[in-house]
Amino acid sequence: MKRTPLVMALALVGALGVVGCSSDDGPQVVVYNAQHEQLLEELAPKFEEATGIEVVLRNGSDSEMAAQLIQEGDASPADVFLTENSPAMAAVERAGLLAPLDAEATDPIPAQYRPDSGLWTGFVSRSTVLVYNPDLVAEDELPESLLDLAEPEWAGKVSFSPTGADFQAIVAAVLDLEGEEATRAWLEGLKANGTVYDGNNVVLEAVNSGEVATGIEYHYYWYRDQAESGENSDDSALHFFGDQDPGAFISVSGAAVLESAEHADEAQQFVAFLTGEAGQQALADSYALEYPLNPAVSLAPPVKPFADLEPPAVAISDLDGDKVVELLSDAGFVL
Repeated sequence: MKRTPLVMALALVGALGVVGCSSDDGPQVVVYNAQHEQLLEELAPKFEEATGIEVVLRNGSDSEMAAQLIQEGDASPADVFLTENSPAMAAVERAGLLAPLDAEATDPIPAQYRPDSGLWTGFVSRSTVLVYNPDLVAEDELPESLLDLAEPEWAGKVSFSPTGADFQAIVAAVLDLEGEEATRAWLEGLKANGTVYDGNNVVLEAVNSGEVATGIEYHYYWYRDQAESGENSDDSALHFFGDQDPGAFISVSGAAVLESAEHADEAQQFVAFLTGEAGQQALADSYALEYPLNPAVSLAPPVKPFADLEPPAVAISDLDGDKVVELLSDAGFVL
């Protein structure tokens, strides 16, 4: 029996973490956070210092938080929802739970990284990449397209972590760009060719050690390891796909205000902080090494410049997480 992301996530709702608790003596904003917990623990104090508004973080995964919001409906205590990848935000948007964002929150972000509805906005992103071991595959032998990894010549040479939200967002982009039939065929090829690991850092370690030649993940795993020690990345390198290939997909983290928000004004201020120059600079200066989406701010070298990426045009509100889980289940990657 197939289980949808909502059903799977509802079983985990009780496990969500809570950071901080309010005395209700001052202004506050309750954030259901599916972005990286460490990143928000860096950003939230800066917002609190600038505004005097307390941030109460409730942390969980994309699917957990989206499921909880849909279950709670108008009774949710959440004021703001943050995702790591956009399919979870699209699910909450389709459930009719989001309020229009103020122009102050949306205007700093280019139109391609926020939906036409104005109900949420991207605020940070990461690029799909292929990490590879130069001792096992030469740079000039790397595939031109992410889709090529399903071809027989890549048997035993590719790895990925299919149960995580990151890979599922990449599959959602392939589905949006190539259609269901091509996506099924691609997943079948990956099933035949690939090695499955539990987590993107494990993928990175496996490629670096020479256990497997290549791995599909996001750029920041490699760059973070380089910044920390290089222990799990010094013997590997990154290949960025270009020419609007599905492998150049930019996954967007979303920010939204709930229609039922008790602290609506504070919520709008928080999202505006995340997209504004001060919040985006704080993000760029953080450990995360994810790409700010406000053009006024950029990551420092050695991370490949955002302007040099060549991503495909993807309708970020249309990415279908439920269909992706069905396809992954049919391919035997998830139960």
